[in-house]
Amino acid sequence: MTHVNSRRSVRTSLFFAVSGLMVLSACDEPLDFDLRGIGGGFTTKDAAVNATAKRPSADNRGVISYPNYQVAIAKRGDTLNDVAARLGLDANELARFNGVAADVPLRKDEIIALPRRVSEPSPATGAATTGPIRPSSVDVTTLAGSAIDNAPDTTPVQTATLPDTPKPSGVEPIRHKVERGETAYTIARLYQVPVRSLAEWNGLGSDFAVREGQFLLIPVAKQAPPARVLDDTSVPGAGSATPTPPSATKPLPDEDTTPAAAKPEPAPAIDVGAPSKAATNARLVYPVKGSIIREYAKGRNEGINIKAAPGTSVKAADAGTVAAITKSGDGVPIVVVRHADNLLTVYANVTDVQVQKGDTVRRGQGIAKLRDGDQSFVHFEVRKGFDSVDPTPYLQ
Repeated sequence: MTHVNSRRSVRTSLFFAVSGLMVLSACDEPLDFDLRGIGGGFTTKDAAVNATAKRPSADNRGVISYPNYQVAIAKRGDTLNDVAARLGLDANELARFNGVAADVPLRKDEIIALPRRVSEPSPATGAATTGPIRPSSVDVTTLAGSAIDNAPDTTPVQTATLPDTPKPSGVEPIRHKVERGETAYTIARLYQVPVRSLAEWNGLGSDFAVREGQFLLIPVAKQAPPARVLDDTSVPGAGSATPTPPSATKPLPDEDTTPAAAKPEPAPAIDVGAPSKAATNARLVYPVKGSIIREYAKGRNEGINIKAAPGTSVKAADAGTVAAITKSGDGVPIVVVRHADNLLTVYANVTDVQVQKGDTVRRGQGIAKLRDGDQSFVHFEVRKGFDSVDPTPYLQ
């Protein structure tokens, strides 16, 4: 904590607060921003206790493969020339991509981002499984068995059981590119992970130094074990049968079924005319009109994803000041607007930003546009101070 305390007086740039968002392409991981630098003062006590999993093992070449990117793990005494030769890549291309000279000695276990894919890890390269590490998916065997069971009866054929091919599973971590002025501590606070875990995953030195242009893997959270199912005798009273209601064994008593007095006729409705404009007391307006494709879930999705047509204007949810404009690790713009009452709104996964930092915006003013293709949605967050809150009550 000595290193952390020595940096408490440093006001980190707001783009540290939002630069890690674009795991949105997968939309499977929690999207969380560290906006504590805006409000003045912060604490890392929550990040310090977040348990993270160990980094996956690499194959004999040092390659770890994910669906969207691959990285190599440096061996002791390696340079980028050695890594490039081992993987069949151009050393100069690898050096430019990682922002370091090709002949500079690398630390053991240092992460090297690959500019393009190499052959996938497999048992032939010393990996336990074949292919990239993917999230756990639906049991294909179960689905196939169900389809076969429901298929019409045909002439029997002889079948043979094929051996199972092991598939690597896990969570694809965010790949963060270090920007000028960032440190391991600001990056760890941004993603709410312990700085030591960040160092272990990326082979950082004892001083936790990082360089501009370096790629870092953000440690993923350790998965909690499944809850243990209690048997009938684990807890007194657990699993006891629901008592049979009396009405199931005895007839109901006789009751007076005389109808009550007739209700008075309702008064005729008075036509006051339709209002000229629907009134709303909503604290915020929707940034786009579209369908919500992902709801707010604290710790998993810190905002809502709203999909609309590509090129749709993304509007400010309320009047305020543009607090920051930054980009994700993939270069996708993110806009943060500060409003009254210490309220912040975040607009991520957008393009064609039409405002600048420090600009004053009106409620409903266009500030950006939606991207093309299947990325035509905005990830919208509401922050009270630096804590994310459910945007829905503010929009109703």
